[in-house]
Amino acid sequence: MDDFGSGYSSLNILKDLMVDIIKLDMIFIRGDIGGRGGTILSSIIHMAKWLDTPVIAEGVETIEMADYLKSLGCVYIQGYLYSRPCCEDDFMEYIRNIRHEPANVSVSLVNALDSGRFWNPDSMETLIFSNFAGPAGIFVYDKQDNSIEIMRINKKFIKEIGVGRTEKDIFETSPYDTMDEINRKKFEDTIHRTIESGDEETCETCRKICTRMCGEEKICVESSMRLIGQAGDKCLIFEMVRNITAQKKHISELEENESRFKAAFEQANVYAWEVDVATKEMRPCFRCMRDLNLPPLVKNYPEPAIEAGIFPPDYADMYRELMKKLENGAGTIEAIIPLTVGRVPFHVRYTTEFDENGKPLKLYGSATLVV
Repeated sequence: MDDFGSGYSSLNILKDLMVDIIKLDMIFIRGDIGGRGGTILSSIIHMAKWLDTPVIAEGVETIEMADYLKSLGCVYIQGYLYSRPCCEDDFMEYIRNIRHEPANVSVSLVNALDSGRFWNPDSMETLIFSNFAGPAGIFVYDKQDNSIEIMRINKKFIKEIGVGRTEKDIFETSPYDTMDEINRKKFEDTIHRTIESGDEETCETCRKICTRMCGEEKICVESSMRLIGQAGDKCLIFEMVRNITAQKKHISELEENESRFKAAFEQANVYAWEVDVATKEMRPCFRCMRDLNLPPLVKNYPEPAIEAGIFPPDYADMYRELMKKLENGAGTIEAIIPLTVGRVPFHVRYTTEFDENGKPLKLYGSATLVV
């Protein structure tokens, strides 16, 4: 259906004709669209989506308008932005050689958002959403059936969590399609919280993205949501996203390494700690904290350890002198020292880390039971 929205190409015709494609009349994107025009345009695009009918926008002449249309879900666009009318041979040559769409430098703007002006392509809010807000999207949440429909996304959103998907792929699916029951509930609970509080609410969800290009890939996403509009059971939610997959993987690896490290220490029967020379702050290992009741951070070391009886009184001055030697630049020191009230003999060893100027930076200590 050509020139939809003008003449006889109206909503009434759509209920009687099974059209393959709806082509929007260029009148929709001329002049000042404004809030009402943008809302109508968005509604037409999403209505066509519900009818499973593609939409083409004609008369597009600027990259800003193309980005705006794509952010609403209209992914088929024609106009002078891409090419003027040409013959078939020139067109085929153009198709063979084109690599990407025209690009434009992003504009940095002030951080101010107004939900009522999101539908205006020339508004400050749209420019901020597209260029400054970070990876972001807007979706409608229906409280009746707990469904989600994506209304707008920016390019950063696609780059952050697209995983090989295009705007078309994202608009044709629901975020729920990528989540299992546990993660879907976490996502829904966050939506409910932001609706009830009116404040920003955050959650982390694991998602499984499937594409023909990349296959199956699992990602972790941090979502920060805020309610920006409501009409009856329909809630308009603004969502900022962050791909935290690498961060989660790193934390998981650290936890796994720490578990192995603890197991190794248990087998080796070794106590370990580090001391910051400048601040005299000591950080003990988990065995020191467990067996010697030391806190995670000991200030003014070694005095608190001496006062706690870890070093017997007759060895206190010897240990203080050992620490002074290390602070003055000794690289390695070893000694047999009885520790705790039971005067259990331990082999205590220190190594020093120096800065680029040769000044002592950190002391690494260990104590091994003398058998």
